[in-house]
Amino acid sequence: MKNLQGKVAVITGAGSGLGRELSKVCAARGMQLVLGDVDQPGMEQTLAEIREANPQADAVSLRVDVSKLEDIQALAALARESYGAAHVVFNNAGVSAGGPMWEATEADWQWVTGVNVYGVAWGIKCFVPMLLEQGEGHVVNTASAAGWVNAPGGGIYNASKHAVVAISETLALDLRLAEANVGVTVLCPAFFPTAIVDAERNRPDELADTAPMSEARKLHQEMVRHAVMHGRISAQEIAEMTVAAVENDQFYVFPHKKIKQLIQARAEAAEREQDPFDTMAGR
Repeated sequence: MKNLQGKVAVITGAGSGLGRELSKVCAARGMQLVLGDVDQPGMEQTLAEIREANPQADAVSLRVDVSKLEDIQALAALARESYGAAHVVFNNAGVSAGGPMWEATEADWQWVTGVNVYGVAWGIKCFVPMLLEQGEGHVVNTASAAGWVNAPGGGIYNASKHAVVAISETLALDLRLAEANVGVTVLCPAFFPTAIVDAERNRPDELADTAPMSEARKLHQEMVRHAVMHGRISAQEIAEMTVAAVENDQFYVFPHKKIKQLIQARAEAAEREQDPFDTMAGR
């Protein structure tokens, strides 16, 4: 979609981090915005920042839990009612829980999978029929470098992001078979400064964190927080890359180029068939 002026962008996870920056970049392109997040105050802050930069920005918002199909159906209805369409759908909301896999609870699996996997699945289910009906559109799914290479301590997150890569590739192939004028992009960044390290603030009470704070879990959390907060590429830069990928009909986006080297090394480990590939080896 070369010209995004006047098109409608739907963005989940818009209340902070990458979602906020995607909202700003889309607004700067002259797009109309439909924003969703479970964090209502955060989303209001996003709207305030957009309108401060561009008082003419046209945006609506809705509090949504992306793990719930009915919430994404309501977001799609809002897009239709407000603008009569949706053109670029950013399935961006994401959370993380870490620690040794044997310490993870059922609630950990339900929470991370619900947001990271079902959030993408429901975005596709609710919006792709709209894109097909209008004859144009683009879907952007936020995956991660963790969708390709696996670091210790992030088992649930890794699994969820591998699923997002698989979903995205399959969606693109399904749309090709359908000869649809709908593009797909899968975003796969490594660590960058974002509020995902504080995702627990939005964790629902019924899926509360009850895993033990073992030394291994504490060490993992400290490592991830340090890596996230010291990321060398900003959320704004990644948002700009991502929207440019939509304009150029680009499927894969790897903001951190070293990840492709790690993917190649993982493929070589698979060829040897001896040991699991260690993403952190040599660091």
